[in-house]
Amino acid sequence: MNATRIRDLLALALLAAVIAWLLIRTMYGSLPPIPVYAGASLYPVAALEVVLAFMIRSRVQNHQLGDGPRQLHPITAARSVALAKASALVGAASTGVWVGFLLYLLPQWATVQAASQDSTGVIVGAIAGVALVAAALWLEHCCRTPEDPDDPSEPAT
Repeated sequence: MNATRIRDLLALALLAAVIAWLLIRTMYGSLPPIPVYAGASLYPVAALEVVLAFMIRSRVQNHQLGDGPRQLHPITAARSVALAKASALVGAASTGVWVGFLLYLLPQWATVQAASQDSTGVIVGAIAGVALVAAALWLEHCCRTPEDPDDPSEPAT
């Protein structure tokens, strides 16, 4: 399985930002106020993935891979990679949506009171999306197995 590419996440975030900006441009007046905690639901997921990454990293570094107790089962590692890849996509898309909101709200700050009130929730959401992407990429990185220098099938460099 290939590592998640940053450019793919950036492209997804850009696409989501453009679509969100276009939709918000036409519908902003009919939207309810954006509370500060609107995007905060991604923070616990990011924190959970960081904790999981440190646990997996510790087991991989100590060569505790296998079926036994206190060992990391290979299926668990594969599921963690799948979680990391999915979370990176969700984080990139949500960051793009919140950035699209922010791009619409920034020019409106001085003239529309709702825009200045909504900006706090939008910024919290955008930061949460970035935090989720960072946590997901860290988790994916921690799930990699270290190179074995004693492996005879590996070509010498």
